[in-house]
Amino acid sequence: MPDDFEGEHQRLFTRVFEASCLALYPRGGVRNDYLSSMRPQDIVLSTASGVRCKPGDFHIDPTHPVDRAVITHGHSDHARAGHRAVLATKETLDIMRLRFGEDFAGSCQAIGYGESLDLGGARLTFHPAGHVLGSAQVLIEAGGLRVVASGDYKDVEDPTCAPFERLACDLFITEATFGLPVFRHADPDAEIRKLLRSVTLFPERTHLVGAYALGKAQRVMALIRKAGYAEPIYIHGGIDKITRYYQHRGVDLGRIELARGAGKLPGTIVLCPPSALKGLWSRRFAEPVTSIASGFMRVRARARQQLVQLPLVISDHADWHGLTGIILATGASEIWVTHGQEDAVVHWSATQGLRARSLDIAGYGEEDDAENASDDRGEVQ
Repeated sequence: MPDDFEGEHQRLFTRVFEASCLALYPRGGVRNDYLSSMRPQDIVLSTASGVRCKPGDFHIDPTHPVDRAVITHGHSDHARAGHRAVLATKETLDIMRLRFGEDFAGSCQAIGYGESLDLGGARLTFHPAGHVLGSAQVLIEAGGLRVVASGDYKDVEDPTCAPFERLACDLFITEATFGLPVFRHADPDAEIRKLLRSVTLFPERTHLVGAYALGKAQRVMALIRKAGYAEPIYIHGGIDKITRYYQHRGVDLGRIELARGAGKLPGTIVLCPPSALKGLWSRRFAEPVTSIASGFMRVRARARQQLVQLPLVISDHADWHGLTGIILATGASEIWVTHGQEDAVVHWSATQGLRARSLDIAGYGEEDDAENASDDRGEVQ
């Protein structure tokens, strides 16, 4: 895989952005007295396609094809094909190529953490979000104001991606996937010890762990290795490409083998997309113990509904304590909530004296379910 994507695509991307910026802001810029009176809503607004930056004329994680898209990470509910120009971290662009093919966008440009780009009257900087490999928060500076669009994020240790960076801002645009007080994520190391104890107790059975193909699966692998498990970890074919890419980027996951053709695999750990647990694919293994690694496993009724025998409360999103702590740490006076348990976070923010609103953007929150379903069909033998 090439290390960079410079050349004609990048030059086209730059021309597209610059043409838009010059149209909005002719040379000489705008008046300082206007800038001094700007409000957050003069910089960003919610549209049917997602959050749009007005002075930069770009969308963040748009849900429909647009001319200029800034993508926070590679999950399918945030990263979609069909945009004219895409700006994202190198890892996110690589992941989009793996999933959608080389021609997923008209042009692409990679941006690193801490790097800035001037687009019209806005300065754009990417900072780590701690969600998955390559995930980023987007800092927009314009008119003396700072706006941060978080994308998805977590503020706990994860050896598979750069750690979340707290940023001061005037407006914080946050997710709220686990935005209810009931969601308090467990210690992930303790959850992995629970899994390994079960493997020891039931050596005649295969332990199937459902985990999203991007980020969660690789984090679970890394946590298993951290706990001292040195045996091969087997994976469903739908997880293979992304896992190999993580290894290519230097993430140590130990020995990983495809489950396809490996037999019933008693006494082993097999990772798969959550949807594969319900299909014919799962029936080939030796008396499988079914597990799902998710923050939603905190809700026992949900685990029972999904017939999960060994729930693992491991999430790549901030829990209630993480969300509320980060909101306060930003120092923002205004909070916008994009998706998840929006009403609870808006209400809590109001109790803290903050202006808050729900954006209620349709299309976020499903992550990789659709892709995992198709991957699991390809694995049936």
